[in-house]
Amino acid sequence: MKLALLIPDGVGLRNFVLGPFLREAAGRGPVDVLHGIPEELLGRFNGALLHGPVHWRRLESDPDSRVREFLRNALAYAHLQWGGTGLMRLRLGMPIRGGTLGRRLFARSARMVGRAAATRSGIELLDACHGWVARRAPAVERYRRSFREWGTSVLFCSHQRPPAIVAPVLAARSLGIPTATFIFSWDNLSSKGRIAAPFDHFLVWSALMRDELLRFYPDISANRVHIVGTPQFEPYADATRLWSREEFFRRVHADPARPLICYTGADVGTCPGDQEYVRILLEHIRAGRIARDAQVLLRPTPVDAGSRYDHLRAAYPELRYARPEWAHPQGGGWDSVIPFPEDVQFLANLTYHSDLNVNWASTVTLDFALRDKPVINVAFDVGTPHPYGLSPGELYERAEHYRPVIELNAARIARSPEELAAHVNAYLMDPSLDREGRRRLVELEVATPAGGSTARILETLQRIAR
Repeated sequence: MKLALLIPDGVGLRNFVLGPFLREAAGRGPVDVLHGIPEELLGRFNGALLHGPVHWRRLESDPDSRVREFLRNALAYAHLQWGGTGLMRLRLGMPIRGGTLGRRLFARSARMVGRAAATRSGIELLDACHGWVARRAPAVERYRRSFREWGTSVLFCSHQRPPAIVAPVLAARSLGIPTATFIFSWDNLSSKGRIAAPFDHFLVWSALMRDELLRFYPDISANRVHIVGTPQFEPYADATRLWSREEFFRRVHADPARPLICYTGADVGTCPGDQEYVRILLEHIRAGRIARDAQVLLRPTPVDAGSRYDHLRAAYPELRYARPEWAHPQGGGWDSVIPFPEDVQFLANLTYHSDLNVNWASTVTLDFALRDKPVINVAFDVGTPHPYGLSPGELYERAEHYRPVIELNAARIARSPEELAAHVNAYLMDPSLDREGRRRLVELEVATPAGGSTARILETLQRIAR
């Protein structure tokens, strides 16, 4: 198998380069990695991590033409309108702000066309028009030449939505090279925009995700969807990554004899009130409403520079703080931040050594559930309006991907500051509470145990290549 691995963002880098996948793929044949890592950072990944014939290639795309951008946006709006989930409708109803008057009119026009085309036949027509325009981009011909030169037998993409993936996927398909993508997160199908490119095969975490894919993309046949688990959690199966409890607590400047509450933040657009939730947690501890002299460790999300927590850290010096080891070379959106190998090991230890987690309906709920660690989701207002204009509790109810967490009792929902303290105390007293719900959630969402996903993905790609 001669694999072309398409890594358009930092999350794909974490999943398929910083875990075992790339090393094991290289053991089966040459791998050409199409990536967007800045040149000055590439040395962090192109060294001792890899063993075998791995070639690093720049992922490049042409500047968007106005027509291509318009069709892509209209197609995304049509998909959101037709899919019609709670979060899709909320995204579609968000006001268009910022930019010049011309850019706002451009976006509104695309939204109007998308609403008008929100039927299966309308979406197919928009998709055909977008594909016709996209195939004429000069980058498509450049990738055709590259794939012929490399002898590529299969193209695999780590993320299904970035526009930069369109040209290489169209080039591969025009040469008869099979293409596959990985649906990289549990909320992507039911809350985000349309898959960007016409892939031949789709790799998903579980039967639940397979059924979602077939629901939102009825033109995809079931035999093109492959359940493989996710490499996101593979490091949790590697015991050699773990430090002792004493070593981990030394690194975060905490006391190993006291329980540790890990608060994991969301991005500002998702949870603008994160700092207030942490403040409430710390006040509970200061006032003795949370027992056992607990400590709080705050880990912001990788796209958050963390400055919004500065006043909080100054007012509460007892707060432990661990900013993720991710670079922000172009600002900080998910499409540009870059993880370092050290962060993978730190997260493996954080989920292992923390006594419980508090978060705002994040994927981190699954990380801690995999470790059988209790999770609390905050769901009360803290005076910071959410961009969608709804309370956290209402947003949880509208998020289809998060309903199993609630229905399986896999995490406790704190609907007031008092409930937050009560749930923390209950879990610190008995960490086995809701264990069965956590187990069932992991079984439903992840399907393949941590440590088994890489082999299943590689076996699937080899079958596709043949």
